[in-house]
Amino acid sequence: MMMVSSAKLQKSQRIILSLSPYQKKLQHMMQLFLSHDERGKDERRKNELIGKGINSPFTVMRTVKRVAIIAFSSNSGLAGRFNDNIIEKLREVVKGYMHLGKENILIYPIGEKVAKAVRGMGFEPQGDYNEISGKPEYIHSQLMADKLMEMFLNGTVDRAELIYHHYRSKGSQVVIHEPFLPLELKADMIDTEAPAYIIEPDRETIMQELIPKSLKVKLFATHLDSVTSEHAARMTAMQIATDNADDLSEELTMEYNKLRQESITNELLDIVGGSFGRYG
Repeated sequence: MMMVSSAKLQKSQRIILSLSPYQKKLQHMMQLFLSHDERGKDERRKNELIGKGINSPFTVMRTVKRVAIIAFSSNSGLAGRFNDNIIEKLREVVKGYMHLGKENILIYPIGEKVAKAVRGMGFEPQGDYNEISGKPEYIHSQLMADKLMEMFLNGTVDRAELIYHHYRSKGSQVVIHEPFLPLELKADMIDTEAPAYIIEPDRETIMQELIPKSLKVKLFATHLDSVTSEHAARMTAMQIATDNADDLSEELTMEYNKLRQESITNELLDIVGGSFGRYG
């Protein structure tokens, strides 16, 4: 299992490396369009660009009456505390929204382990996504992102949040809880020194296309991040299990040799004692 997880981890890492330039380019484009202001630069520029300058329905903040939570886990265990960490964070987040009522908390579990935990918490999972849990593909993320965006636009939910593992290294994966919708356009995204580009047809029109695209890529990257973390966690868990098994095998071998030596010694003593009894 350690070797299989290692091979899958390398494959996931290659996909991340391929996706990263595309995701960074999208982020760069977002920054350019946020920084662009046809009316020139002034002290109020950042405040005008955030919220007011971008009239996207995906950036609208409203009172949360209904929330969607997307939690990523694995379908199988033997991955250390990988699934337990997600479930604990999910319980914590759900507890913070219990004042809305269970009927207003929609949970989308990606993975059998978290789906089972959702049922144990008294919630009905919003769909069965076990088949796609270990196989991140853009088409699946695109469909889910489209569904969440549609629900946000028609007011079915007022907020959507993600819970997943972020891959740092083979030995380090951290649980991330962050908003998915509404999209938060932060001031530090805006570069007031950006060159003055000529934008056609206009900044607003392009941003209306760019924001949904960035949300779809974000969800795909999140799923990929979770699966990569799963393989790393399972590889580490199997390495620890192998080391523990080797240590246990060594201890049992030593214990066996001791018992075997004692048995041989006792037999020799019985033989010697019998000989003395016959010729004494």
